[in-house]
Amino acid sequence: MATKQTDISDIRNLGIIAHIDAGKTTTTEGILYRTGLKHKIGAVHEGETTTDWMAQERERGITIVAASVTCFWKGKQINIIDTPGHIDFTVEVERSLRVLDGACVVFDGKMGVESQSETVWRQADKYGVPRICFINKINQTGGDFYKSLDSIHNRLNKRAFPVHLPIGFEQSINGVVDLISMKAYTYKEFTDHELIEGEIPADMADQVQKYRSLLIENAVAEDEAMLEKYFEVGEEGLSEDEIKQAIRTATLTGKFFPVTGGDGRGVIVEKVLDMVNDFLPNPLDRGSSWGTHPKSGDEIERKPSASEPFAALAFKITTDPFVGKLAYFRVYSGKVTAGSYVLNSSTGEKERVGRIVRLQADKREEVSEVLAGDIAAIVGLKGTTTGNTLCDQNNSIVLESITFPEPPVSIAIEPKTKADQEKMSLALQRLAEEDPTFRVRVDDETGQTIISGMGELHLEILVDRMKREFNVEANIGQPQVAYRETIRKDAVEVEGKFVRQSGGRGQYGHVWLRLSQNEAGKGFEFIDSIKGGVVPSEYITPVRKGIEEAMSNGVIAGYPVVDIKAELYDGSYHEVDSSEMAFSIAGSMALQEGVKKASPVLLEPVMKVVVVTPEEFMGDVIGDLNSKRGRIETMEDLSAGVKEITAFVPLGEMFGYTTNLRSMTQGRASSSMELDHYADVPNNVTEAIIAKAGK
Repeated sequence: MATKQTDISDIRNLGIIAHIDAGKTTTTEGILYRTGLKHKIGAVHEGETTTDWMAQERERGITIVAASVTCFWKGKQINIIDTPGHIDFTVEVERSLRVLDGACVVFDGKMGVESQSETVWRQADKYGVPRICFINKINQTGGDFYKSLDSIHNRLNKRAFPVHLPIGFEQSINGVVDLISMKAYTYKEFTDHELIEGEIPADMADQVQKYRSLLIENAVAEDEAMLEKYFEVGEEGLSEDEIKQAIRTATLTGKFFPVTGGDGRGVIVEKVLDMVNDFLPNPLDRGSSWGTHPKSGDEIERKPSASEPFAALAFKITTDPFVGKLAYFRVYSGKVTAGSYVLNSSTGEKERVGRIVRLQADKREEVSEVLAGDIAAIVGLKGTTTGNTLCDQNNSIVLESITFPEPPVSIAIEPKTKADQEKMSLALQRLAEEDPTFRVRVDDETGQTIISGMGELHLEILVDRMKREFNVEANIGQPQVAYRETIRKDAVEVEGKFVRQSGGRGQYGHVWLRLSQNEAGKGFEFIDSIKGGVVPSEYITPVRKGIEEAMSNGVIAGYPVVDIKAELYDGSYHEVDSSEMAFSIAGSMALQEGVKKASPVLLEPVMKVVVVTPEEFMGDVIGDLNSKRGRIETMEDLSAGVKEITAFVPLGEMFGYTTNLRSMTQGRASSSMELDHYADVPNNVTEAIIAKAGK
């Protein structure tokens, strides 16, 4: 592979995103094969793929960590990140989209838009990532390009337009018609090495004309000059290059989505690569990045140019068995050289850049420098974690970090032997560095180590990795739900007074708080309404700290208190006896007392559950969800005889659900779930939780 630096306009940072089993990893394999990085296509079910290189990924046939690969196509350098589809690993999609410029959304042509397709689509919307659509598996029984296109229109966006139409149906598909060049590109076997250019089949003429007109009419609408020309000369008067330029301009707005279809293992992947080159943005199209100065908080702009000061975002940390800690990073401006020093402006620490490597999934190639717009990994950074900014030591900037959801599921874990104790702490620390949605803490009361994650599968895989990669045998307890507590009364006034006289200097802290509910998900808000110095300013921060400490242990069952406003509006102090500690304790006492008076309630995580099931099992599935305190939201027909049910169900009722669902439907139904919101726990359930918590 060429090691010279690619021109920034020839770089494409591409994410491959989709629902589980839509064929992301297979499509990535197809791309690597077509761009000459592999001599054959690895099969997911045989554990031969490049980007699924972890043992667990190969055994389960799913992608767990987003893998990065660099390849070249027609003079363009494409940095691909193949992301997981399973909701438990949503963090991998989130952090990849934060640093990518464009995405290819893969759909299963037999299923159309599935629940997780919607989730990744929303994540791409959130980060403003332009995308193209690839409808995969349309040459298999049940595959249907037009039905899948309809489901994209109905469930995601009406402005998705085919650039290619398939020739044939299901197994008889043998190529595509290109609506821009108005040529047919066919093959004898879908794994052929090249496409044969020819004339459009006569029986497709009307259909081709209809979709071509739709494509051009909607593409030119995003560009005034092109729209004027289109009105003057009509679609026949536009050249191929002009049509391509119009589609590119429209795609870059993030509101127009070119579509193609085929088999991710086949030669048709070359058309997907052409679309990546022609329509998706390069780092210059994405424009400047903005950050803040770590000390002054002033906004700073960084242009995507090698001559600007260096600024990059570390978006992923992995522990590699051969080279140690790898930090994946995206360079937004300037350049970084192996052996140089950079500043981690998120922590204020200086870091030495040991070696820089470009990645081919788990293989790597060393490079001496990386310039603006590119993605690579640094070996040997000590204190850098996901979301940290790396920058020039003399030009500090903090780029917008990545926010991650709080993990809703916890289990207790303990080493099987004394010898495993130390190894386990090290393993957990390493895994937590890699994965921001994985948390480790020690329970003060029981002394147990508690690990938290996004779901049962997430924690199961982490425990499995601990065993394989770090040789630590561990026992795990039953999954626990991360409950929360909050209040349901407003403007509750409460006094906190801490006075202690015990010879010599005493302690004196006295505050009045007004507690109210905050909006759901907004967290804690502290309002300082002290007038006339009745509580001196140096004691206000300790009061806030005391309140926050008391919030970590609620009054119902000891769960953290969330979503409250605490207004400090009065109090008093003693010239000699007052101290920061006394006011911190007074704040803590007032909060505990106030929560008791403010109608405290227990909150539980409610999951959005999507079940895809054959029609004959629908009644059983719905009955089962209802018995779990579930609320059925929608029921839709996916395809003949297949239904999709969306419901909201408390997490506490969902442990072991996949196994139950399999046995209930002879293994023919599938489900996915994601955290949707927190809701009040019914009284009878609250009592059971309190009894369990031993309160």
